[in-house]
Amino acid sequence: STHYREGDFSCTLLVILMLELIRFEPTRIVIKILDVNDNPPEIEVTSLSNTVPEGSKPGTVISLIKETREGTAVGNVAKDLGMDRTSLADRGLRVVSGSKEAFFDVDADTGALKVRKKIDREETCPGRSACLIELKILVENPLEIHYVVVEITDINDHSPSFPETEQRFQIAEQTSSGTRFEIHAARDPDSGVNSIQIEYSLSKTLVRNVYDIFELDRLNGKIRLKGLLNYEESETYRLDIEATDKGTPPLTSRCRVTVKVKDVNDNPPEIEVTSLSNTVPEDSKPGTVISLISVSDKDSGVNGKIISRITSDVPFELKPSYKENTYSIVTKAFLDREMTSHYEIIIQAVDCGEPPLSTVRSIQVQVSDINDNSPRFIQNPLQFYLVENNVAGASIFSVSATDNDVSENAVISYSIARLNDVTSFLNVNSENGQISALKSFDFETLKTFQFQVVASDSGSPSLSSNVTVKVFILDQNDNAPVILYPVSSNGSAEGVEEIPRNVNAGHLVTKVRAYDADIGYNGWLLFSLQQVSDHSLFGLDRYTGQIRTLRSFTETDEAEHKLVILVKDNGNVSLSATATVMVKLVEPKEAFAASDLQSSAKDDEDSHVTFYLMITLGSVSVLFIISIIVLIAMQCSKSPDYTSKYLPETNYDGTLCHSIQYRSGDKRYMLVGPRMSIGSTIARIMSVLNSCCRCCVNLYKHSYLLGQSGAVSLSLQHFEP
Repeated sequence: STHYREGDFSCTLLVILMLELIRFEPTRIVIKILDVNDNPPEIEVTSLSNTVPEGSKPGTVISLIKETREGTAVGNVAKDLGMDRTSLADRGLRVVSGSKEAFFDVDADTGALKVRKKIDREETCPGRSACLIELKILVENPLEIHYVVVEITDINDHSPSFPETEQRFQIAEQTSSGTRFEIHAARDPDSGVNSIQIEYSLSKTLVRNVYDIFELDRLNGKIRLKGLLNYEESETYRLDIEATDKGTPPLTSRCRVTVKVKDVNDNPPEIEVTSLSNTVPEDSKPGTVISLISVSDKDSGVNGKIISRITSDVPFELKPSYKENTYSIVTKAFLDREMTSHYEIIIQAVDCGEPPLSTVRSIQVQVSDINDNSPRFIQNPLQFYLVENNVAGASIFSVSATDNDVSENAVISYSIARLNDVTSFLNVNSENGQISALKSFDFETLKTFQFQVVASDSGSPSLSSNVTVKVFILDQNDNAPVILYPVSSNGSAEGVEEIPRNVNAGHLVTKVRAYDADIGYNGWLLFSLQQVSDHSLFGLDRYTGQIRTLRSFTETDEAEHKLVILVKDNGNVSLSATATVMVKLVEPKEAFAASDLQSSAKDDEDSHVTFYLMITLGSVSVLFIISIIVLIAMQCSKSPDYTSKYLPETNYDGTLCHSIQYRSGDKRYMLVGPRMSIGSTIARIMSVLNSCCRCCVNLYKHSYLLGQSGAVSLSLQHFEP
């Protein structure tokens, strides 16, 4: 064993020898080794140290302080080792070993330890919390070796760094508030306070809404959602995160965090009407554009694909435009305002998301009117009945037409087509169709007439329609009965009748003849005895006006009797006339003479009636023959090549009808001649002529018979189809 003490330089060596002897017997031998000066002095400094800041420039003087304890910082090496500064140069004070890099050297004049080159702690001692550099310092004469440990202290020369300068996240836009997202933390190669505490923060240059949506944990750098993400407001958020150490001065680095918002189908499509014509004319052709619309969806991808259509049953359709999601609404059929004047177009837009979202938009369209409907009368022809003796200038009736159009196209004005003379006595109110007569009509003069009223609208161009108005004049009891017999020479209805005294009961004394220009009940006459001297002698037939004796005369009967006959019609307000007949009773001889005179007077009267009748019938015959001649001439002059030129219209049958009306008492008769067609043969015409002649003969005979008992009223009427 060896025992070494630095104070007394003594050395004791214990050697145990193993000798091979015949007989083994241990022996203790003490050998004293004498020292010779074969080694230079060597001083081992077990804890000579000082801290050197990294980054110290070359030539920096490190003061060595006296060793006090292990790890205590030292300053000047010569001073700490008790060397004479004046002999340092001669003794060759120098650093002979240390780190691979020669960071230090010793000033041979002062003994100060100097930094030879810039020290980077992070490169020299990577990954170690303490950075120690061991130096071996050598002096000669006598030779001495000293060990110096230099601790390199850290300065904040490195800012924190992130593994990636830009980090990306994708977050669904419906992610709930409070969700956290961890980023890759920053690292700082410095040590101590320069590294152990890194604080994170958001850059103050971000957009304001970022601070409303995101917040950052300053200790661990985790991102937390504090608001709701909306893809439609922002698809991407960019956060600049700062990492700051606690060094002096503090250093900062940044990392760009890009948050990509993942879209979900949370927005329904939107329909925008970019151009709209609320009114479309009803004569618009199919394909007329009435509106332009565009559809959009804030979502993206499939969620933003839109299908549009019209859901209502209307004559409109969507026509895609060259631009995506742009459509024009066009007509697909003809419109008719009179059938439908207003349409509600319902447009539906559906996206292709899951589940799909839809939007409905309604567009109101009015169909404007054009003048495509003429005025229309409910009935054609119109028939009106007008009581005669109307007030001149007063409204007699009105016509009304309707027009399915509206506004100016439906404003109707009325006028009378002046086609005949009777219309000169009529006037129509152009606004309401009230028709007034400018004169009073007389049934006995005019029984019926017709005219046309034209209804025109105010459209452009104006449309019109006609209606035929047939007016029938109704009789009014405005004519009192007229006494035809007896009539005296001065015009008064008085007469004298002489009859033999010896006549029997039932003898016809006379007949009171009267007529009424009115018709119907207004012209139906009744006779009555208003005054008679003896009611037992005479009787009056109330319908025929015949006065007959009721009994034979006696000697006591007076020779003269006065009869007052009242003739009245059956109108609502009855009109009447009176006739006075003086009946004289004469002897038979005187009666015969008076009878002959009376017969002569009657013959004269009958001759006048016959004369008037012949004139009437002759006129009718002449007109009829002239008509036949004209028709025969037209038939014979027709050319085979131009037959259609002379043919009558399709609604005309070539017929002329003549009638003769006459009245006797309360009865009215009408004799109508046969019809004759233009295309009939000559034999047919002759047959018609013979029939007409027979009618005239019968009329004459009948009139003669009537002349014996009553008045005859003749009228000639000419009817045209």
